Amino acid sequence: MATADAVTSSEEIVVPGEIVYRNRSEETAPVLEYGLDYFQRFEPLTVGDMMKRVPSAVFVSDVLEYDGVQLRGLDPGYTQVLINGERVPGSGVDRSFFVDRIPAELVERVEIIRNTSANRSGDAVAGALNIVLRDSMSLDGGYIRGGALYFDDEDVEGTLGGVLGGELGGGARYLIGANFQGRHNPKNKQSFRFDEPGGDFDNREDQSDVRDGEDYSFNGSLSLPVGAGEITLSGAAVHTDRSEIENSFEYEDLTSTDDSVLLTEVPGATFITQDNILLDADFDHPFMGGEIEVDLGYARFEDETNEGEAEIAYDIDEGPLFFEEYSNEAVNSDITDEEFSAGVNWTGGFRDAQLQIGVDFVSKQREGNITVFEAECEAGDCDPSDPDFPPPLEEDGPTDGGLYTIEETRIDPFVMLSATRGNVEWELGFRYETTDLDVEDRDTGETASADYQMLLPSGHLLFNLSENDRLRFSVGRTVRRPNFNFITPALFEGEFEDNDFLGNPNLRPETAWGVDIGFERRLGRRGVIGVNVFYRDVKDLIEIANTGEFTETYLDDLADFEEELQEFLDENPGATPADFDEDPPAPSFVYTAQNTGSGEVWGIEFDLSTPLTFAGLPNTGFFLNYSLLDSEVYDQFGPRRFNNQAESVFNVGVIHDIPTWNMALGATYREQGDAFSRILAEEVTTTYGADLEVFVERRFGERFTVRVTGSNLLDAEKNEVFDKFLNEADQIARNYDEFELETENAGPVFQVVGRYAF
Repeated sequence: MATADAVTSSEEIVVPGEIVYRNRSEETAPVLEYGLDYFQRFEPLTVGDMMKRVPSAVFVSDVLEYDGVQLRGLDPGYTQVLINGERVPGSGVDRSFFVDRIPAELVERVEIIRNTSANRSGDAVAGALNIVLRDSMSLDGGYIRGGALYFDDEDVEGTLGGVLGGELGGGARYLIGANFQGRHNPKNKQSFRFDEPGGDFDNREDQSDVRDGEDYSFNGSLSLPVGAGEITLSGAAVHTDRSEIENSFEYEDLTSTDDSVLLTEVPGATFITQDNILLDADFDHPFMGGEIEVDLGYARFEDETNEGEAEIAYDIDEGPLFFEEYSNEAVNSDITDEEFSAGVNWTGGFRDAQLQIGVDFVSKQREGNITVFEAECEAGDCDPSDPDFPPPLEEDGPTDGGLYTIEETRIDPFVMLSATRGNVEWELGFRYETTDLDVEDRDTGETASADYQMLLPSGHLLFNLSENDRLRFSVGRTVRRPNFNFITPALFEGEFEDNDFLGNPNLRPETAWGVDIGFERRLGRRGVIGVNVFYRDVKDLIEIANTGEFTETYLDDLADFEEELQEFLDENPGATPADFDEDPPAPSFVYTAQNTGSGEVWGIEFDLSTPLTFAGLPNTGFFLNYSLLDSEVYDQFGPRRFNNQAESVFNVGVIHDIPTWNMALGATYREQGDAFSRILAEEVTTTYGADLEVFVERRFGERFTVRVTGSNLLDAEKNEVFDKFLNEADQIARNYDEFELETENAGPVFQVVGRYAF
């Protein structure tokens, strides 16, 4: 239960009295804790902007997009994202939650949980991120925040928000907050395509990509004393409207934009509406010599996305802009993910130790409705100069696996024992997670069910070597449940070039034993330095595997080939199949997801956060973290790292306070190492340029602050190398279908923000 000592005045938030460093967590388990004030001087817009500054947080997204956080560099599905300690549904088929959906202004602190404990959900192979929202115990007073962002295409977006909190009398407390954030991200992409590496040039694509949006958010919290206990009601809602407008032009020339070499025009547009709702009721009360906690939660995620892409092709052999054909495909997606949760636990003394026992319940239902619309015509049937052009879209029905319902019920009892003996603290726990899963493909009527149970032990040892030095040892077993699209009993035609994919509802979750060993030293009164090494042994790894069955498309093409061959032989007596001038179709197969193997993940994480008092600069704060990340998986092509795991991530920053001028300034620099991904028919190597951000702050009295920030000042680039193949055999033999080099870049962003406390 929070206490009055934890309450912060609004003046402290708006006009910081000193530089803030990483908090030194008092938990036995390895947890890194960062308050919002650690990040606030750079005015982050979202939790994603906050997370890019912490150890081992990787993003393999578009430039200036920080959505799917990858702790330890692993795919977002390996990272458990919690809000106030509770699971939250998201749009990703890998069960991930995009952290850029949560505005930074709603947040009190973020916790990076490096290894699991029994009283937390076990879906955290890479670790867990707990986003703790402001509650009624976190603020006395209020403040408003307003400002504007300026982008290099001269677009201006606004930001406005406010928070108010305090006492209501009788021990009750409240907090309400609201925030509006305009979004804009203009980018340019350029792709060069070749037959193979070092091969003949095929075409060049120039693309503009502009993303606009508005985020509206609200959060509230009410705490009421109930006898010797307390009940807390809290909620948060985020509404997002976004558009993504892409316009591409493909040319048969390395540099020219003349109409005589224009192959295609590809206009595309995506419109996204998303709603996140989180409601929670928490009751704490003394009970049987300890404390009982009862928690009820409701979370709902809705995503309505309308995505379309047209293509106008020209026959340049006939002349510039000589119309050849038109095609258009639009996909309307409506996804709803809803979770009800309940939990009860009791914590109390047990001899010289503390015992916690409890059970968590989650009922989840996810529904997808994904429909395709198409239109096409060729020269002679339509004309771009005709007023009726383009032809209207016609519904083509649901996509493969596009109409589905997934119901999942979990009941997870746990027990945890902890104690302190002298300078040693320890924690030992067991969590038993049970899952019942029902999946329905509403298009075909196919249904499937599965259930699995997992025992997840965990243990932590903390040695307080001195007043300033700590040594931690942690071990725990975690789990990753299968992707939603992997367990849907549907056949996805052409999922991997010419190859199909068949869902497998009988997939088992991946499990991992993880070890973390960390040392931490306090530096002076406020500084801290730490180093941590980690290892994960992942079993029942889910990979794409060949079923050995041919696709229906291949069998049909083969039958057509054999019929044409027989006609040729009948019409040409004495001829042999070798005389036939048509080649047989290349085989294509049905693939599925299977628990096929194992993988290992390891790395070292270093972080430093300290004032430079030892150098005679008590008003200067220095921040540095560096993580080296590695892993190994064997697939049908040989060894590789876990897909999209960056090799490293590095952050360094400095903040200098000038008290006599009521000013502060600072800068932060970030680099992320290369990442590689290999799936059937495609391999991608991704590299990023460095990112530089700066801020200047001016304080006016005790209630008003103005900050100017600049981000992406190095015009960061994202470079991708695509190796593309038609099938598994070609991929092994390195017989390319296409080799592509793509570069994406965006310009700097400047922000002016004012905060006023009252």
